[in-house]
Amino acid sequence: MIIVGADVHKRSHTFVAVDTAGRQLGTVTVPATTTGHQTALRWAHATLGTDLVWAIEDCRNMSALLERDLLTANQKVVRVAPHLMAEHRKTGRQPGKSDPIDALAVARAAAREPNLPIASHDEVSYTVKALTDYRESLVHERTSKINRVLWRVHAIDPEHEVKKGGLNRTKHQKLLAAWLQTCDRGAVDVLLAIKEVAAIAALTVEINEVYKQLSALVAVAVPSLVALPGCGILSAAKLLGESADISRFGTEAQFARHAGIAPVPVWSGKSAGKHRLTRSGNRQLNAAVHRIALTQSRMPDSLGHAYYAKKRAEGKKSREAMRCLKRRLVRTIFHRLVTDHAARSHTEILVPGAAA
Repeated sequence: MIIVGADVHKRSHTFVAVDTAGRQLGTVTVPATTTGHQTALRWAHATLGTDLVWAIEDCRNMSALLERDLLTANQKVVRVAPHLMAEHRKTGRQPGKSDPIDALAVARAAAREPNLPIASHDEVSYTVKALTDYRESLVHERTSKINRVLWRVHAIDPEHEVKKGGLNRTKHQKLLAAWLQTCDRGAVDVLLAIKEVAAIAALTVEINEVYKQLSALVAVAVPSLVALPGCGILSAAKLLGESADISRFGTEAQFARHAGIAPVPVWSGKSAGKHRLTRSGNRQLNAAVHRIALTQSRMPDSLGHAYYAKKRAEGKKSREAMRCLKRRLVRTIFHRLVTDHAARSHTEILVPGAAA
């Protein structure tokens, strides 16, 4: 088996091939286009054979097209977390930094780690991730504008109060817009505030529209996950989008490791058996599971609350009890994602932008 490591950039991709022992076999640099990817495929098959594994540093924005082209060509693709590649570069014998050095580090990291997540093209999870990321960028932009407006209102009239968190809602946006119309229209702060409130209102409409799209998709794609206590539409969308086709994980333990929820041993001598949460893994997945765990721990009638209380009664600190709850929850989440994925394989789901 030959492993081809890829160092991806906006304009070009560099590939370095190694054998299972890590010996370098060849390198090529191609444009970051479908034509360039086809050139790399011809080079690999002509010089290396057909038993290939393509290892790509997990940089979704720059590697998405490369992944799709390789998967379309029926190639096996694995994703290498950046910290794994960085660790190899630190211990590598070749000093410096270049595209071939980075691609070699990716390939050797993949050769050293046999159970890396396998890349796959799942249209539903890809669409949900794109919509979720788009909504988050809109919310971030709206928050920035709201902060600016609040300072402008303070400059116009320090005594005028805007309800905390109110500008996320249409009602309070209209109230503020009406109040600004009564102020001195010649003042620059008033003019800018009027424009920004209008922009906030437009962003709110767009955010709500994207949320409706996500709700419709998630309700059909992962109904059993949405039914999990403490798991709302946005958490379910985050789990579905970031898992990127749950079938690529062989076991729930692999999924837990990918999400950074598998416990890490931290004991020595008499302190045997101690663990802590890992700081690695997909932090977006980790955050989604943490929100569900936090919600369940506060729901008196939920199984999560009972399990959390049990761990606290055993003498575990709150962080340790939450770690245990998250590890238990990720098992449930994995099996529900698997169940929903199996159901989707027998049901056609219409996604925005899909060809009719």
